[in-house]
Amino acid sequence: MKLAAIVRQSAVRQAIARKPVASAALALAMLAAPAAHAATASVEPEESGVNTLEAPKASWFFVQRGFVLGGTSIYDSNTGKLLGQVETPVLGDMALDPAGKAYYVAQTIWTKRTRGTRQDMVTVYDAKTLNFQADIDIPGRMLVGGRKNNFVVSDDGKFAYVYNYNPATSVNVIDLTKRKFVKAVELPGCADLVTVAGVGLSALCNDGSIATIALAGAKPEITHTAPFFNATTDPVFDNYATDKAKKQSVLLTYTGLIYTVALGAKPVVGEPFSIQEAAGIRKGETKPLEVNWFPGGGQPLALHRPTGHLFVLMHPGEYWTHKDGATEVWEVDLATKKVVKRIAVPDLPEAVEVTQEAEPKLILAGGSDTLRVIDLKTGAIKHTIKEAGSGPITVVENP
Repeated sequence: MKLAAIVRQSAVRQAIARKPVASAALALAMLAAPAAHAATASVEPEESGVNTLEAPKASWFFVQRGFVLGGTSIYDSNTGKLLGQVETPVLGDMALDPAGKAYYVAQTIWTKRTRGTRQDMVTVYDAKTLNFQADIDIPGRMLVGGRKNNFVVSDDGKFAYVYNYNPATSVNVIDLTKRKFVKAVELPGCADLVTVAGVGLSALCNDGSIATIALAGAKPEITHTAPFFNATTDPVFDNYATDKAKKQSVLLTYTGLIYTVALGAKPVVGEPFSIQEAAGIRKGETKPLEVNWFPGGGQPLALHRPTGHLFVLMHPGEYWTHKDGATEVWEVDLATKKVVKRIAVPDLPEAVEVTQEAEPKLILAGGSDTLRVIDLKTGAIKHTIKEAGSGPITVVENP
């Protein structure tokens, strides 16, 4: 019985109890009314159907639902509408096919759900129908959520690379064309992968350097840059941004230093600059009890590749508040090294992305699982999407 009918009958019974004679006739009329209405209601059966999706567009964004709920939802930032969902388990990682034909998920399952035989794989889903296509078995993968750089696909879409820790750090190489595991490459003390066209991979290392794995030869070769950051006193956020067309990565430290790295066989690390000084305030420091503006969140920066503008989640606080959500988003022009705009934001978002359109939109995810889409041209909130998720956000990088 529907809630409205229950409430209506409860009211009738109370009326009868108060006025037995007069209310009884009224009660019979009230109870008969829904039945008469139901007799004229349409009984036409609903028709089900299956929709297909287009290739991923520049206005689309993908958000993992977080540590509790599985799935990666696909939204259109123009309409705010949910387009579909890719089956991504908790602690799974998703990557996009550069050609827009498939979605890849690196995942782990057990034969008895939480125990039994462990199975690690890369699962392939069709981008149009979201239907399962194939499983590619791999020897292991790193079980950690909220990281964008644990699972990456090469620029030509032919290979995938899965970060692993079994028993030490390594990278699993998967041939996506043949859909088979190729080999595992040891990568001591390094993580956070980024593909380098014509070379292989680069990764951040705990000694403050960048490692590059050359995969073209018969045997992988690993080289390192000189250390340029201190992983103990001022670490780099692991969810950094990369422009694959320009072969550049943008890194951000906990104090607010911004580094630009030219990727290649021998990466070149540029001189850093302070985001606080770029906004006209004092530089971020590691001293305790020194209140300043600091970057924070699980995914604290996003790069609009066509303009070279960086968007950073910022909050007032002390050093080591790098997990705090933002009260503002700072827009940084990397060419001039200036903060050109400060945008007040609600709900303390912990993840940020920006669509790669000519007129981009900012995507913010908060701890309350609420997404907000902001039109950067007007500063207005275009869409508020509740219960959408709080995990990493992904956009089409070079549409």
